[in-house]
Amino acid sequence: MTAPSDLADRLGLPPGARAIILNADDFGMCHAANTAIVDLLAGGGVDSATVMVPCSWSPEALAFAASRADLDVGVHLVLTSEWSRYRWRPLTGSATSLVDDSGFFPADVAAVERNAHEDDVAAEISAQLQAALDAGVDVTHLDNHMGSVYGLITGRDFLRPVFELAARHGLPFRLPRRMDGVGEDPALQAQLDGAAAAADAFGVEIIDRLWSHPFELLREGSPDEETYEQVRDGFIALLRAVPAGVTEIYLHPMVDEEELRAAVDFSAAKRGYEARLLRDPAVLQAVADEGLVRIGWRALRDLQRGAAQ
Repeated sequence: MTAPSDLADRLGLPPGARAIILNADDFGMCHAANTAIVDLLAGGGVDSATVMVPCSWSPEALAFAASRADLDVGVHLVLTSEWSRYRWRPLTGSATSLVDDSGFFPADVAAVERNAHEDDVAAEISAQLQAALDAGVDVTHLDNHMGSVYGLITGRDFLRPVFELAARHGLPFRLPRRMDGVGEDPALQAQLDGAAAAADAFGVEIIDRLWSHPFELLREGSPDEETYEQVRDGFIALLRAVPAGVTEIYLHPMVDEEELRAAVDFSAAKRGYEARLLRDPAVLQAVADEGLVRIGWRALRDLQRGAAQ
């Protein structure tokens, strides 16, 4: 593993600290997401969450976040709409390069990278953040739905408008410095090195690494479909592997009921498992046994704003 940055030191954490941020993505996507994430945020099951502002259930999520300024809630910048039956549109309207032939955000990242105009991206992500601020949310950070601004498919990224927005509002952004723990890819690491240098130039705080576990339920629909216990054990193994530095681990916890299954094309069960494992005593015990230090994005925001003064 590559040595971490000095972020943990600058946050005042002990030498060699293994810090994690458990973040719930897709807050506001649907009521099933809101129900699970509100419970986890209020109960300390996650350290932060990020709201998909263009989605139909974002008003509920934003209202909760505005009522609980003590909790870390950021904006999950959206440029894609991936499901076939439930979709969402840009806040900036349909006369933009950010929509497909049906007037929704495109379903895949490649279409964004090929077709989006940077000015349209800048206007849309600014509108999404402003909507959260106007709702009264004390926004703690920014991240990105499906990695659509990273340039992972074609190499064409939209990080400049993201960094400009983050710097203007004094917000950190979810970008990893290293690919530690997710395989070696020299080309991708070189891309990350350039992105990290740009974030540093803008004064935007970023993390050492970004981890998750498989988005889909392994072998879904087959006789040997992954069980909850296998998901839990895999997540505990992930926790045990966290190295020194600051690592965000993101999940998509939701209530696995009729609404969710009507909205998504697959992995409803996995979303329900993720909500369950964040309250599982075995997971909580693993965090304690490993000596992991749980922090929130507010600490990074305060560090960034302090440095800017």
